[in-house]
Amino acid sequence: MTRAMGAALRRIQLGNALSAFGNGFTVPFLFVYVAQVRGLGAVTAGVVLSVFAAAALVVLPFTGRCIDRRGPLPVVIVASVVSACGALGFGLSTTAPTAVVFSAVLGAGFAVIQPALATLIVWCSSTATRSRAFATQFFLNNLGLGIGGLCGGLLVDTARPASFTRLFVIESAMFLALAAVVATVRLPRTAHIADATADAPAAEAKAGGGWGALLRHRSMVQLCLLGGVMFFACYGQFESGLAAFATEVTHVRPATLGTALAANTAVIVVAQFLVLKPVERRRRSRVIALVGLIWTVAWLAAGASGLIHGHQAWATAAIISTYALFGLGEAMLSPTVAPLVADLAPSRMVGQYNSAFALVKQVALAIGPAVGGALAASGMYGLYIGLLIACSLGIAVLALRLGRGLSPVQDSPLRAVRQAPEAQHGVQQEVMAAA
Repeated sequence: MTRAMGAALRRIQLGNALSAFGNGFTVPFLFVYVAQVRGLGAVTAGVVLSVFAAAALVVLPFTGRCIDRRGPLPVVIVASVVSACGALGFGLSTTAPTAVVFSAVLGAGFAVIQPALATLIVWCSSTATRSRAFATQFFLNNLGLGIGGLCGGLLVDTARPASFTRLFVIESAMFLALAAVVATVRLPRTAHIADATADAPAAEAKAGGGWGALLRHRSMVQLCLLGGVMFFACYGQFESGLAAFATEVTHVRPATLGTALAANTAVIVVAQFLVLKPVERRRRSRVIALVGLIWTVAWLAAGASGLIHGHQAWATAAIISTYALFGLGEAMLSPTVAPLVADLAPSRMVGQYNSAFALVKQVALAIGPAVGGALAASGMYGLYIGLLIACSLGIAVLALRLGRGLSPVQDSPLRAVRQAPEAQHGVQQEVMAAA
């Protein structure tokens, strides 16, 4: 990676960290702010949060083409300004209509930022450094969210709406800071992997891209299916089914859920760079399969916590272990999945592929809480745990199937990059011997 690429990447990561820090101030308090502080009720709060998610589903199908045509840098800047307006308006909202409108603005802007930032990281990294770049982004996201949430918790007072408005003002300022930092980036666009589209249709080389070309790319479709199962089985359960199971079946106190989430974040922060080198040296498909097995153990621990009667300390430890194991899996996925999306994409469609995968994630995050909440409300906790165990085992199976269709550069780029000079040296020796 060149010095210019490194400088650009550092600025992008700084902007990413600032926006995550700003998000941390508000994300834990959105429901409380709408329902209690503004006195709009739980139903309105649910609608507001649903609109936030729905806005992402509306804009993401069009985001990729915009990124590829205009470039990720102007898209990040515009989306950051839109998000800043949405956050500020949301913090000043006192009625249901204004809260819904600004929630949609904030949700749309935030959804566009994510694939655009991912594309920026792709442009400012090489095959050998991409995993580390995405791992750093994930680390900074979690660290920023955690610190922001901690600071926000110290500032809020439900009896003082102005204290919540202050949080949204801070979030708005951090979005503007992201725009300002990214605006200073000078993009040294890199060459893409030559064989990244080995299994894409031949006609795709002449096509203009778009959803049709992406859907004909078998490996990308398989990765999207795999990603949907992953996001459904992990992230989609944190605030719905798993929380309900922990409180209703394991009988842990609600405050324990905060401890469990803290354990999840702590494992990510501590393990992220400890697992990076071992993960980089392994085939990506096998790393994802291993994560599926780790999450299987996590769901088995959650199920066991509901069967330990009279041993509350052990049951609580099992629930906390579940969240911690999820964190370990997340730390292993961050340098694996996002770089794989980028390495599968044709150079002219990196934004399209990133946006498509972000859309899959958003859909899974919408379906996951709905399914988990419905099963919890019906009291079918045994079926719930069984479903998530099956999904986790499915992740392992789907990952291994995906690996059979990946090229060596896509599945194990660091090894391929290291072997390339050796192969070239061997060819040179053969030529010299023949001469």
